[in-house]
Amino acid sequence: MAQFSPKPEWLKVRAPGGDTYHHLKETFRKLDLHTVCEEARCPNVGECWREGTATVMLLGDVCTRGCRFCAVTTGDPRGAVDVREPEHVARAIARLSLQYVVMTMVNRDDLLDGGAEHVARTVSRLHALRPDLLIETLVGDFQGHMSGVDTVVDAGPDVFAHNVEVVRRITRVIRDVRSSYDQSLAVLRRAKERQRRLAAEAAEGGAPPPRRLTKSSIMVGIGETDDEVLEALRDLREAGVDIVTIGQYLRPSSKHAPVHRFVEPETFAAFERAALEMGFLYAASAPLVRSSYKAAEVFVRSLMDRGGAAPPAGAAAPGEDPAGAASIEALLEERLAVARREAARLTAELDPDEPGPLGAPTTASSSPARLVPAASLVRR
Repeated sequence: MAQFSPKPEWLKVRAPGGDTYHHLKETFRKLDLHTVCEEARCPNVGECWREGTATVMLLGDVCTRGCRFCAVTTGDPRGAVDVREPEHVARAIARLSLQYVVMTMVNRDDLLDGGAEHVARTVSRLHALRPDLLIETLVGDFQGHMSGVDTVVDAGPDVFAHNVEVVRRITRVIRDVRSSYDQSLAVLRRAKERQRRLAAEAAEGGAPPPRRLTKSSIMVGIGETDDEVLEALRDLREAGVDIVTIGQYLRPSSKHAPVHRFVEPETFAAFERAALEMGFLYAASAPLVRSSYKAAEVFVRSLMDRGGAAPPAGAAAPGEDPAGAASIEALLEERLAVARREAARLTAELDPDEPGPLGAPTTASSSPARLVPAASLVRR
């Protein structure tokens, strides 16, 4: 395929906009939060932010690995970690009108635990501040050290995500040499086993077992065949993965791996049907789908479509009847209303002079939001 081949019509989207989008964008800047939604120029940023979903990156913006598909800066952070980040990020996100947050990270092979404890502390603190907020952790492979996987899972994210990225055959060509297809499968398998163990322990103690899910993502159009995609789906399902997303690879620059093909929407639909037949709780497969695509909706659908319990947040349980699009939309709106209420409550507790939850559209008469300075988060 030519380096500058025009994209097909199905890969063109309208620029994001609207009050909620612009207010969240402004608030993220004020809070010094870096969203992958913006930095990766995700085409779905407008939809996700409107639904109250955002993806925040932890542990800096320098990755110790150099995958051929990724535009994140590669280098050696030399162990540098902002110890204030878990508290700062938790307080900042808790005050936003979000119902679902994805916490992702760069690979940190320079840290003994790969950054697992840092992620876990952020999750735990955010759970303490906003119990209604759904949290997904999209993490690396921790160099295959399963203690790092356990540390993150034990913090209680609603979704543990790790991306296999591409099919087995081209993993060594596309991903960093320290990454491995089988290692990624092992991480996902361990996460599901750990989730099941924690659920069993909760049930033994008389507590309702938490519903925790695992998730992974595959890029296509980067040199694989359709049969290899189906093989990867079977491998992920065998590893206990609950949710899978499949999307078109788009080349960040001429220095990255080339696009081999633009996969037709009908082929994506076939991948989705195959995934559901394999037993995934939910599959999102389309050209513009990304790893964190409409994550709140995907999470809700994964529970409702198979008769599971609705996510906690004061929302009505869907019962055993099949949930249609209207029911899912209503539940998402109900969850978003709860998120706005909880964000307002927490904002009032942290700053009584604050006019309302951060990131929510305000009136012209509202005063600017007062923010928590990073220096105030340091224990002296």
